[in-house]
Amino acid sequence: MNAGLHKQLLVAAWCLLCCASPSETVAQSIPALKAAQLAGLSHRGSDSVYIINFWATWCRPCVAELPHLLTVWKKYQGEKVQLLLVSLDDKESWPELILAFARKRTIDAPLAWLDETDADYFCNLIDRSWSGAIPATLFLKPSAGYRAFYESEFSADSFETALRKALEARR
Repeated sequence: MNAGLHKQLLVAAWCLLCCASPSETVAQSIPALKAAQLAGLSHRGSDSVYIINFWATWCRPCVAELPHLLTVWKKYQGEKVQLLLVSLDDKESWPELILAFARKRTIDAPLAWLDETDADYFCNLIDRSWSGAIPATLFLKPSAGYRAFYESEFSADSFETALRKALEARR
């Protein structure tokens, strides 16, 4: 696939994931994405802030931080903020278990599943500092060349601070 077409498909996938209404998001299927697709977001020229959170249904700190992320994300929805929750659950959990988890907890942010098995490959591709621990969150604001990676659990306050920093970033 040529680079231009790949980029167009990536943009379309992100728009589908992030532009659905909350009820559509929970009801929709959970797409499988490759790490290269996520890594390619940093090359877009958008002034939106993209937040990619890596989590799993079995990860207690991940599950504990999800309500904080969702609350802050909803607070900033009028400000070009896009959140994507990327599950690192195993293939046997995709999509049914992940979708059931999202429905039970009324997670209304866009969801995806990382279709990768080699953590040495995908962690390095997402961020060279990533040890593979989750939760992990990547903030991108391509128009400002902004990129910040956090390999830790967020409280609502710490997540909002990180988001404000990304929103305020300028080239």
